[in-house]
Amino acid sequence: MNIIIVGAGEIGRYLATELSREAHSISVIETSPRLAAEMERGIDAKVICADGSSVHALAQANIGECELFLALTSDNTVNLMSASMAKAMGVATVASRVHPGLQREEWLFDFRGHFGIDHMFSSERLTAIELAKFIRNPDSLSVEELARGKIEVQQVRVGAKSDGADTALKDLKAPGRTRVAAITRNGDSFVPDAESILTAGDVVTIFGEPRRLRVLAERLQKGGRRGESMRVVIFGGGEYGFALAQMLESWDCRVRIFEKNEKLCQELTERLSDTTVINADATVVAELEEEQVGEADFFVATSASDEDNVMTCLQAHNIGAKNCLTIIHRADYARAIGSSGRHFGVVAAVSPREATRRDIERYLTTEKYYVVKKFSAGEVIETDVAKDAKAVGMKVSEIDWPAGSVLVGLLRGLQAIVPGPDDVVEAGDRIYAMVSPKVRKKLLKLLH
Repeated sequence: MNIIIVGAGEIGRYLATELSREAHSISVIETSPRLAAEMERGIDAKVICADGSSVHALAQANIGECELFLALTSDNTVNLMSASMAKAMGVATVASRVHPGLQREEWLFDFRGHFGIDHMFSSERLTAIELAKFIRNPDSLSVEELARGKIEVQQVRVGAKSDGADTALKDLKAPGRTRVAAITRNGDSFVPDAESILTAGDVVTIFGEPRRLRVLAERLQKGGRRGESMRVVIFGGGEYGFALAQMLESWDCRVRIFEKNEKLCQELTERLSDTTVINADATVVAELEEEQVGEADFFVATSASDEDNVMTCLQAHNIGAKNCLTIIHRADYARAIGSSGRHFGVVAAVSPREATRRDIERYLTTEKYYVVKKFSAGEVIETDVAKDAKAVGMKVSEIDWPAGSVLVGLLRGLQAIVPGPDDVVEAGDRIYAMVSPKVRKKLLKLLH
């Protein structure tokens, strides 16, 4: 695949290196002569030392042959402008990294639609999402999100005491705009229909708006954590820590942030509504003991220093914190700690670089759809509805969806929902569906 990457910083360099190993044809545009020279020495790629929002630089990178364009600098303006230009110049798929502050404003303005960008993300938010999965849903087997975070996916096990056991899906009385999209039973997985019956021990894959999905998950699990308020301590009040705290505030978590920069503490206090901000150095064990960090359900290290993150996790674990999570900026270190960290209290180590790579991975295809997530029963695919598609103008209930497929999400401008029977499919809608591979073509024929 022909890929152009703008920006050879921490994220851009890592992605360029990983993608070049997978035999993709890579071109990198970087303004810094030093970074450009390092890239040229380090990987098999065409490296251009220039401004990524320059038409001349894009032409040098053979923009006409580009299939995937990734704007990955730390500058919002360069990323949005270069990605928008690439789209206007005919690139099929363009993605732009942005500052998390801009991404938080998406509910006010459709940046993607305005700039013609297919995918917009912040590495800080992606990392916070990975960390939040372990905290928000400790009894779930798997947690993912799609449609800009407005729809969540969980895998949960049906409990013996659940009122969903021995119940057909049509009689489940699940919260509105939630879906049971896959069932795994005794090693066999399938995409269910309305007549399918849940049994105790089933692993079910469910979709929905996060708050509504939480209600469904608790009903199905029956016996998991119900109504408990998680005690979370975050080390570091930078963008990673702030993004995580903001997510957890809406989930009834009792959150505290340790931050030694007094000015940043003041800013955090003003920006967060229900988080306790402590002006202290969490690398000092006496500070952790004084604030009773040993009683925390989760201790999360999100500072810029990998060494400080690991050491504070060790200290927190030693004084009694139940679970420790950490950001590790170097992906190879994160893999090492992730595989052996439980021996010293670290439940998971998340790499921002690796979280970004996984997010971009779905776009490494020339198909008209993207695989968002694979499950044993099938895969969640993402695709846009074509102007002349059969489904355009029809209600969801009027469309003859193939057996083995379940519509789980619809993204239209700023709106993202799990579609109901009366919702109408329109041209340009982005559709998310759980589908078994054998009926994928039938589903796509309805939408393309």
